[in-house]
Amino acid sequence: MSNPARSSPPRSREGSVGRGWRLFNGEIDGVLLGTVIALLAIGLLMMFSASYPAAIEDGHKGTFYATRQLFFAAVGLAAMAVASVINYHFYEKLWVSGGAFGVSFILLILVLIPGIGSTQGTFARRWILVGGRNGITFQPSEMMKIAIVLFFATLIVRNGHRMSQFMYGIMPYLLMLGMVAALMMKEPHLSGTLIIAVLALTLVFVGGARPLHFALMIGAGALCLGIVLLIMIKFKGIDYYMTRILSWRDPFNPQYMQDQTWQTSQSLIAIGSGGMFGLGLGASRQKYQYLPEAQNDFVFAVLCEEFGLVGAITVILLFCLLVFRGFYIAAKAKDKFGMLVAVGLTMHIGLQALLNIAVVSNAIPNTGISLPFFSYGGTALMMQLAEMGILLNISRQAKLN
Repeated sequence: MSNPARSSPPRSREGSVGRGWRLFNGEIDGVLLGTVIALLAIGLLMMFSASYPAAIEDGHKGTFYATRQLFFAAVGLAAMAVASVINYHFYEKLWVSGGAFGVSFILLILVLIPGIGSTQGTFARRWILVGGRNGITFQPSEMMKIAIVLFFATLIVRNGHRMSQFMYGIMPYLLMLGMVAALMMKEPHLSGTLIIAVLALTLVFVGGARPLHFALMIGAGALCLGIVLLIMIKFKGIDYYMTRILSWRDPFNPQYMQDQTWQTSQSLIAIGSGGMFGLGLGASRQKYQYLPEAQNDFVFAVLCEEFGLVGAITVILLFCLLVFRGFYIAAKAKDKFGMLVAVGLTMHIGLQALLNIAVVSNAIPNTGISLPFFSYGGTALMMQLAEMGILLNISRQAKLN
């Protein structure tokens, strides 16, 4: 005879609901996944709107750039799905993370070689062109952003007992970062160099470096940056950089507007034109050849013009939620490697979004940096979605309750 008072057996953790959706034998974080999908959906919508005039101006159909971005998004979502089910400890193998770093480093060298590297209409040589003039471009620096996170996290976990020693806990990472930074500054790619440097330094600090040694590392980096700036001033002259600073402070000055700050001034006009609720989807005026590269680095300005302050704040809050959830997953990760990777990947998306919005709003000088999930670019979008897949896999094994 059964006992009616007997309680039901407890449900397994895999069968619980509430914090995420089931995926094979585990759960992914529903908040993070929903945030990424929301940002991607808004980004594709804005890509369709912002790129239409530019595509026609370039001799293509109006949907040319949007269609290509949609293809990259599909590939990126597939990569995110695969990465979300691959145990993230796979990347802890030295041949995986070290191999990714090595391949990325070689590509950074190749991109500097004329005939292999491409400028894509700018003075900077940052892309490898595959398939001729209308082919696909690949940006090695985007691959390096994720490779350096995985490789540094692997080395830090393997040498955790040595992180308090300057010779083993600081110098190897400083030397590797220095070589990467030298190649990227050769392109030149200042914003990408800054992001990679911040990611690397953050991982070293969180990984257990002594504060004094970390301060020495920061000092050495500042010294190298100062030397680079002096060399650049020698070649371009002090007047060039003074003009950059003065034009940044006064972008609407007629003296600078035509040559130095046209893009920034048009971006500010677009932001101001949007008002509280915007002009409506597709109604941006600045994207019609007033705002250069509206589909790339300055797509956020078009968003502000078409959806106003409300739309801008919504997107900013979504990025804040992504960063908060990423750091929460890092804090709950089951091991140090998962924590370090989660911190690095979250820092990448958060820092890049912050810098892009700061450039678009003229809070900092124009450095040429894309907005994650929004700006046109296949390499960046696919890599960012793959990163989110790795972060989702870490969330599957973390104790988020």
